[in-house]
Amino acid sequence: MDPDDDVCLCFHVSLRKIAAYIERERPVAASLVSECLGAGTGCGWCVPFLKHLHVRGMAGEPMDLRISPEAYATSRLTYRQTQRREVGPEGAGGPGAGSVDSRGVAEGETARERGPHAAE
Repeated sequence: MDPDDDVCLCFHVSLRKIAAYIERERPVAASLVSECLGAGTGCGWCVPFLKHLHVRGMAGEPMDLRISPEAYATSRLTYRQTQRREVGPEGAGGPGAGSVDSRGVAEGETARERGPHAAE
């Protein structure tokens, strides 16, 4: 994914904006990335990707997503129709893939395990 491609498709928040926010603000929890123009607060598709970027950014690693914008958008469309993730930040079947409910709680995970913040 290129820096100017959108990670949050609901609110058109680019990878560049998210990376700059993480580098500048150093949010202590991934859920705080939502303060960057509302990223992750729409349909919930991008939440695992935001978590991935947060982990990499806080570790001082390059913040990138190894998926084409076309595959990302197509997978999001499938997610919006089925509430099932076929691809996560690490690729097909990787972390972030699987069924989730409307709150972004993954298959086999309870809301209590997730805590009060959706993107942590």
